[in-house]
Amino acid sequence: MADSDALPVAVQPGEKRSCPEDEGEDTPSKKPKVEKDGENGASPRQDEEELDEEASDGEEDGETFADMMKHGLTEVDVGILKYVSDHEGFSGVLKERYSDFVVHEINKQGKIVHLDDLSIPAEAEEAPEPEHETNECEVLTEEQKKQLGELQHFKNKEENVSIEIVDDTKEKRTLIHKAIKTQFPGLETKTEENEGRKFIVAYHAAGKKALAAPRKHFWPKKRGSFCHFVLYKENKDTMDAMNVLSKFLRLRPNMFSYMGTKDKRAITVQEIAVLKITAERLAHLNKCLRNLKVGNFSYKNHPLKLGELQGNHFTVVIRNISGSDEQVHQALTSLKQTGFINYYGMQRFGTTAVPTQHVGRAILKNDWTEVVDLILKPRPGAEKEFLVRCREEWAKTQDPEAALKKLPNKRCVEGQLLRGLSMYGKKNIVTAFGLIPRNNRLMYVHSYQSVVWNTMVSRRIEAFGLKAVEGDLVLRGTTAHVLSAEEAESHSIHDIVMPLPGFDVIYPAHRIGEGYRELLTADGLDIDNMRHKVKDYSLAGAYRRIIIRPSDVSWEVIQYDDPRISLVHSDFEKLENKPAPVFNKEGKYRALRMEFSLPPSTYATMAIREVLKLDTSIKKQTQLNTTWFN
Repeated sequence: MADSDALPVAVQPGEKRSCPEDEGEDTPSKKPKVEKDGENGASPRQDEEELDEEASDGEEDGETFADMMKHGLTEVDVGILKYVSDHEGFSGVLKERYSDFVVHEINKQGKIVHLDDLSIPAEAEEAPEPEHETNECEVLTEEQKKQLGELQHFKNKEENVSIEIVDDTKEKRTLIHKAIKTQFPGLETKTEENEGRKFIVAYHAAGKKALAAPRKHFWPKKRGSFCHFVLYKENKDTMDAMNVLSKFLRLRPNMFSYMGTKDKRAITVQEIAVLKITAERLAHLNKCLRNLKVGNFSYKNHPLKLGELQGNHFTVVIRNISGSDEQVHQALTSLKQTGFINYYGMQRFGTTAVPTQHVGRAILKNDWTEVVDLILKPRPGAEKEFLVRCREEWAKTQDPEAALKKLPNKRCVEGQLLRGLSMYGKKNIVTAFGLIPRNNRLMYVHSYQSVVWNTMVSRRIEAFGLKAVEGDLVLRGTTAHVLSAEEAESHSIHDIVMPLPGFDVIYPAHRIGEGYRELLTADGLDIDNMRHKVKDYSLAGAYRRIIIRPSDVSWEVIQYDDPRISLVHSDFEKLENKPAPVFNKEGKYRALRMEFSLPPSTYATMAIREVLKLDTSIKKQTQLNTTWFN
């Protein structure tokens, strides 16, 4: 599971599928939009035709969306029931703007990652430069640059730009080729002859041939093979960002590595590594990318691996708070001293009437007909129109090819499953289901494990409260140990772990352990046999702390007059020397700005829930925000 938190957006809920990004200004979002949540294993719709297009913030007004979300899940539906503190909760609006949620990765060395240096390291200059001394900028006219810029950003209907070569020489052609590629990353060039006249034709390089055969570059032996850099992104998830970078650089997305995926509706800063791409080439992207910036370049001999990070540092703004200063102080003091229940957050379970854990349960039961039905059947709730048409076609005809034709992008989970069914037939569902990427398939079974964990932790806290008791589990190294009554006296609730169900875990030796067995039996599963006929779905299980105490907790209540301003000074604004936000002590609006650090695999949503004592589900948040905006 990824590490940083994908907060359920109150005004921009995230069904686990993508749509064109919202790349305009960071304005209050009165119109919710269905977005994907790639961070937690959701189906990334990697549309090769769509690179950096702008889209409206949605099609439905708040009331319509709130009505659609009445079919969504609430926290109770996924076992999120308890709080650890006894302070009085208060209301507030989560993520009114994407800049209200800022995530900085904490790297392997325990350092908070920032984008604060756009310079190119000296090592990048080792690559031999062509002997041409002519200024590249001088070989293109202003009109040609304008046309190339529009082509680069997909702002025209033309597929290419042709530049006629007057006074043709090989040296001049070389200069033009280089100028286009240097000044307009993502464009490729070729020379064509037509009726005795020579043209250099610029076109986008994001096609399959370019991805399959990236251009070779000189690479000094003394330089590390991987260029590490910091990626700053706004309102875009990590997978989308990787797809954009890979297309502009003419690379496969798997050439990039990182330690964790980050939320979409947020400002996030994280480390990325890419194989044998120079810092100079990466830095050129800053001229043309929107809502993405790269910097802090260095060369190293190793890539990055998922899970290597130490955690994430969050800066969260909760607007329009109702709590008094005393209530806020009490809530945040409790968060700092006691912590919060380490529940799996709502984004783990989808937002439609068919939760991901139901699909996971069907997979574990080996009921493949039910798996197909759950993924493809029509359902109420917020969905793109083409998905609605696809589901209706499937329900009516059960014809995978006919249903597939309703999808403009075949790379979504539904499209991949339908393609598998059309290739292998409805009698080979396991093989057909295998066309869905492995991480997306495992998302379903992990979702089932998560809802079991949430439910049993709620029961554990209901039964025994916030103290260690006989029969609880603690970790000694990586091995779970059952506490005796005497040992329980010397342990705190912060030491206690609970298992995710699997074949390689033990369960608490008190009545909650038996509760796991009862719950799985009721779901038609055998807790003593969690191995599956298909190896991918055999669950080993794992242990997870039930209470997490954030570190580096700080907060302030701020007042302001303009709801359109950002209340956080971002890394990019600092680089641009833009002033920090100024607050008015007599301002008409009040907001809580809080900062804290969390270890990997924990959810900032659940920390915020503990502070507000508020249901973080999209269903409830949409109702709250509809009231606020009206």
